[in-house]
Amino acid sequence: MQPLVSIIIPSYNSAGFISATLDSVLSQGYENWELTVIDDCSSDETCAVVSAYASMDTRISLIALSENQGVSNARNTGLENSWGKYVAFLDSDDIWLEDKLKSQVQFMENSQSALSFCAYQRIDENGNIISRIVPVPQRVDYNKLLAHNVVIFSTSMILRTAIGKLRFSRAGHEDWIFLLKLLKNCGAGHGINLPLALYRVRKNSVSSNKIKAIGYTWRIFRVSEGLNFFRSAVLLARYAVSASLKRLQ
Repeated sequence: MQPLVSIIIPSYNSAGFISATLDSVLSQGYENWELTVIDDCSSDETCAVVSAYASMDTRISLIALSENQGVSNARNTGLENSWGKYVAFLDSDDIWLEDKLKSQVQFMENSQSALSFCAYQRIDENGNIISRIVPVPQRVDYNKLLAHNVVIFSTSMILRTAIGKLRFSRAGHEDWIFLLKLLKNCGAGHGINLPLALYRVRKNSVSSNKIKAIGYTWRIFRVSEGLNFFRSAVLLARYAVSASLKRLQ
């Protein structure tokens, strides 16, 4: 029997993109999944779009929050309201290719890995591919992830027992912090070098604001991970180089 995969999608004013995201889940060859969209008090038609999908497929559910509290709270709400052996995170504007779940579940069942992630391509706001395939390393531990966050969160799948009581903190790059804490406990994650996802780059996203991203990264090193000034400065320099190289891919 296929293990259940819980898919968690935080959303906020995503009406223009979330249909493509949900369609990509519905097109999966792997069928034993539950999908929870946690809407963070959107002011557009996101809830109406998701409700329409939920009415057509009982595996899809919507939790509409009455107050905007940020993506960390939305993801934590998703964790508290899902039950699968594996948890797969998906942002409300990203897209999975049809073999994504099947390939990852098979890999994790065979390898007994607590975390897996995969290669991807970038798309623009109109869905046009704007990068080559971005490969991922076969293995990443805490120190490697600290030096360079190679995991696009919409490609991640995590064993629920490895998550335990771990939850997202209310901070910039909360997904990176979450994975660093996870790897402190479970040792390593593993990459699948198949392009199984499309990562959407939007003009006003945090990831597109390089100055803000550098500030968040510095706080991760100094506050979240408690590193000294010198090591933080070295890691920040490496981060800046890696970010520049990403733009060339």
